[in-house]
Amino acid sequence: MPTTKILVSGVRASGEPHIGNYLGAIKQFIALQNQYRCHIFIADLHALTTISDPKEVRVQTLEVAADYLALGIDPKKTTLFLQSQIPQHAELAWIFNCITPIGELERMTQFKEKSSQQKENINAGLLNYPVLMAADILLYKAEAVPVGEDQVQHLELARTIARKFNKHFGKTFPEPKPLLSEALRVKSLSNPEKKMSKTGDEALLLSDPPEEISRKLKKAVTATDAKGAHPGVDNLMLMLREFGSREQILRFESELENNTIKYSELKEILAQRIAAHFADFRKKRKELLASPETLADILGEGAEKARAAAEKTMREVKEKVGLL
Repeated sequence: MPTTKILVSGVRASGEPHIGNYLGAIKQFIALQNQYRCHIFIADLHALTTISDPKEVRVQTLEVAADYLALGIDPKKTTLFLQSQIPQHAELAWIFNCITPIGELERMTQFKEKSSQQKENINAGLLNYPVLMAADILLYKAEAVPVGEDQVQHLELARTIARKFNKHFGKTFPEPKPLLSEALRVKSLSNPEKKMSKTGDEALLLSDPPEEISRKLKKAVTATDAKGAHPGVDNLMLMLREFGSREQILRFESELENNTIKYSELKEILAQRIAAHFADFRKKRKELLASPETLADILGEGAEKARAAAEKTMREVKEKVGLL
C-alpha cells in the first residue's frame, strides 16, 4: 500500500554536488522516496536572495535537476519541480508574512550570518527567507521535512506559523516534524578542519572523472594536527566505510590501528571505489544535460502535480482568511 505521509524538501541550485552533499543529504532523499510521498523542489526563488547572473541560474537549475535524476530520484515516486513555477509559494508566503512578527525573523541565526557575509546586499528577501520556507512546506501540508542543523530554527518557525494560523483561522496545517538523520560530515581534502566546499582540489565532485578523483585524493592531507589527531585520515576512512568493500574496510582499519597503513594505497583504492560507484551517475548526467527538453518535460510534469496540490491548499486558505 502506498504511503500517504508527505515529505517536502528544497534544493538550492548552487554548483555541482560533491561527496559531502551526497552522503549528507542526497543519499537520504533517494531512500526516503520509498517511505513518503516526496515533493522536492529546486529553490530558485530562494536563490534570488543573492545576486546572480540570470544565465548562470538557468544553467545551474538544469544541472541540479540532472544531478538528482541521475543519482536516483524517480519522477514516478517523487514530485520534482521548480519552485518558481508554482506561484502559490509566494502567495502563501505573503499571507504568512502578515501573521509573522518581524522580531521572529530578526533573531534568525542564518539571517544574522548572511547579513554579515553580504553587507552590501541585506535585502528583504534574506529577512523573509524563512517565511517563504514555511510556505514551501505548509503549502503541501508536509508532515516531515529532512533538515540539517542549520535549518532546524527555520523549521521551528514554520511550526509556529502553522500553529498561529490554525489558532486564528481554524485547523488547516499539520505541524511538520524535522527528519534528522545522522549526517556524515565529509571534510575538505586540503584542510580537514573544515567541511568540504565545492571549489578547487578540496572537493570531490560527483561528476569528476576517475583520473580527477585520483589526482585530488593523492593530494589529500594525512598529516597529524597540532593536537596529535589525524583529521585527514579520519576523513579518508569515513569515505572508505561508505564506498569500500567490507574486506577493504577491515584491512585498513587494522593497518591504521597497527600503524602499518600506507596512505598511498588507501587513496588509490578509495579513488577506484568512488569512481566506480558514480560511473552510472556520470553517464546518466551527461545524457540528461544533452537533452534539456527531457529535463524540461520532467520538471513540467512535476510542476503540474505540485500545482494541483498547491491550488487546493490556497483555495482553503483564501476562504479562511476572507479572500474568497
